[in-house]
Amino acid sequence: MGSLKDKVVVITGAAMGLGYATAEQAAKNGAKLALVDYNADSLQKAADGLKAHYPDLEVIAIVADVSDEAAVKNYVDETVNAFGRIDGFYNNAGIEGRQAPLTSYDLDVFKKVIDINLMGAYFGLRYVIPVMQQQQHGRIVNVASVGGIRGVMNQTPYVATKHAVSGMTKNAALEYGKDGIVTNAIAPGAILTPMVAEAFNQINPADPKKAESEYAQFNPTKRLGLPEEVGKLVVFLLSEDCSYVSGQTIAVDGGQSNSYGFA
Repeated sequence: MGSLKDKVVVITGAAMGLGYATAEQAAKNGAKLALVDYNADSLQKAADGLKAHYPDLEVIAIVADVSDEAAVKNYVDETVNAFGRIDGFYNNAGIEGRQAPLTSYDLDVFKKVIDINLMGAYFGLRYVIPVMQQQQHGRIVNVASVGGIRGVMNQTPYVATKHAVSGMTKNAALEYGKDGIVTNAIAPGAILTPMVAEAFNQINPADPKKAESEYAQFNPTKRLGLPEEVGKLVVFLLSEDCSYVSGQTIAVDGGQSNSYGFA
């Protein structure tokens, strides 16, 4: 292992879930990390936990709300001030919102999902890409979702924002490939993260594990994915080994999105 040795990687939504799982894999592969999250306590625990497992790890923790443009500019500036460059950007922070039909969706929640999932991802690209242009090199992985390549019942703002992330990924690849910047997105399915656990809790508050088990039966693998399975893919997409794959949205869902008519 070591495909990210001495590479500076920024990870948003790093305190838990797919962000933390990728931070673990990146640390294992030799990266220097800038961890970003809005929850200061959880973020510090994440940074301390990684440092305990990887004593040689160079890591900074930056508290930021990704929907705040000034906070995004600040985490980019702090990373460059600390490490001098940004080689990889895992543009991961996002929320699901609530589950409700399109016509009765709470508008305040709808706007919050847009602010975090769409504008947060856009602000990240807006401020990271110029750093990578100066270097004439960079790797970006945006987080879409299987909800960014198909519909998902009762999750209209989430689906809309994740489709938008996939679209921005295509445009970034087209516009900045000439600068040595490779941009891709991942589309995780049901991965066992706290956010997915909460979704099953909303589906069946009395027995969320039953909802999880029932959902897994639609998957060709008959199980849900693990965060480290996503992290390993992200490490590849952030590495020098990913040199001619760009503008793609890659499903990480055990093949489930190839099915027709599943829940």
